[in-house]
Amino acid sequence: MATNDEETPLLASAAELSHEAVYARFTPAQKRMISGLVSCSALIPLFAGASFIPSIPDIAEDLDTTPKVVSLAVSISIFSSAIGSMVFATYSTFYGRRPVYLFGLPLLCVGSLGVGTATRVPELMFWRLIQAFGSSGGMSVGGGVIADLYKLTERGTAMGIFLAAALLGNALAPVIGGWVAHYASWRYLQLALFAFGGLLTVAMALYLPETSHPGTTGLEKLASAERSKAGAVGGAETDSDSVDEPDNERVRFRWVWLNPFASLWVLRSPNLALVTFSSAAALVTEFGLQVPMATTIGVRYGITNEALIGACFIPMGLGNILGAPLAGWLSDRAVIKWKAKRAGVWVPEDRLRGSSALGAGLLVPLSILASGAITTWVPGTVGLVLNLACFFVNGVGVDLVLSPGSSYSVDVLHSRSAEVMAASAGVRSMFLAAVVAGILPSIERYGVLGTDAIAAGIAWTGFLAIWLVIQYGDRMRAWLDIGYSTQENN
Repeated sequence: MATNDEETPLLASAAELSHEAVYARFTPAQKRMISGLVSCSALIPLFAGASFIPSIPDIAEDLDTTPKVVSLAVSISIFSSAIGSMVFATYSTFYGRRPVYLFGLPLLCVGSLGVGTATRVPELMFWRLIQAFGSSGGMSVGGGVIADLYKLTERGTAMGIFLAAALLGNALAPVIGGWVAHYASWRYLQLALFAFGGLLTVAMALYLPETSHPGTTGLEKLASAERSKAGAVGGAETDSDSVDEPDNERVRFRWVWLNPFASLWVLRSPNLALVTFSSAAALVTEFGLQVPMATTIGVRYGITNEALIGACFIPMGLGNILGAPLAGWLSDRAVIKWKAKRAGVWVPEDRLRGSSALGAGLLVPLSILASGAITTWVPGTVGLVLNLACFFVNGVGVDLVLSPGSSYSVDVLHSRSAEVMAASAGVRSMFLAAVVAGILPSIERYGVLGTDAIAAGIAWTGFLAIWLVIQYGDRMRAWLDIGYSTQENN
């Protein structure tokens, strides 16, 4: 007769195999195709935002206003993206990933068409808000899709590649936006976004399957609860054929009002709150370099051509593209290495060791501080080249913080991956919206070096946040259990 000791390993092995099977539903080729589609969707909001910045002077002239007024559209779009990402993430957890994409992308198209045909500032602001809202699910829901497809030891690399593809917008958009604004019209780029959004909507409708793990969406759980209740009332007369029917074939759509801000409640976890803050602190430096580009680098080095100003964004974009997959790969290596050291025991904070600390503690703050000093004291071609080198280092450093932080957030709350991504992105965006509005006034008051020094100080506080999570993450998770994922269900 078998004992419990003999049965337990077999049961554990069966559970592990069942969990592995969830990630084997799609072939590697299918995973690459799905990742490509959601990466394109995540690229759009970054592309729309980054292409807008070099066009600000032309938009202001076209609409008979000032660049400072038009720059408010940047803050408005960041705020709209923050709200939208939480709305789409919440509904993607309930209805699945696919329906959310098919609803949001048409809104992006309408908003882009509105921005491209706006003739007054209020129109521009309104349609920019719609455009940003429609595209906002790209990052948060896309992160959820990556978590659906890839298991723990593959997730960092996959998340890094996803972010690299999304951040391609940061590399291409300023160049394209500046070139189009200088040689044609800023409106043409908005119409191009309308066309691209339409094509992507068709591609999603044709080729994007539902990636949520079977039985995990809110709609499936609601339908299951209703069937259980009906079965309890009906007793033993339930049709056995109906019971054996797969859940996902019997779920009928019904509208349910959900609270999109409920996802913010996950940030009561000190671990997630600190990681979110560290990401926001790193991004402060990126926006601190990007937003005032025309009035800092442009004025200091005599660059007035919008296309050339846009070209100055390229090193930062290249840093983003190279840094994201590198950071993801390093974080996966760290997970595997430390798990082996602990004889198979997984500690989530291992993902943050090395690359995150390097990015937050050195590359991010030192790059913006050096840029401020160079802009202030080094003239001519040498100063411009050194600034471009700082932009590249900043792009790499920011991703060494963002990529492992995003993967860590998904690791510790895998069952609500899209929501935790949205909550982090939402809070981060609201913080950045306030920061962006204050960048130009700060430069006017404290100068470029003073403003960059403030941004570097914020970045160093982000490094402190990461250090606290690495050192005391297990204790902080013990303070408040919000349903953290375990090694068995990750």
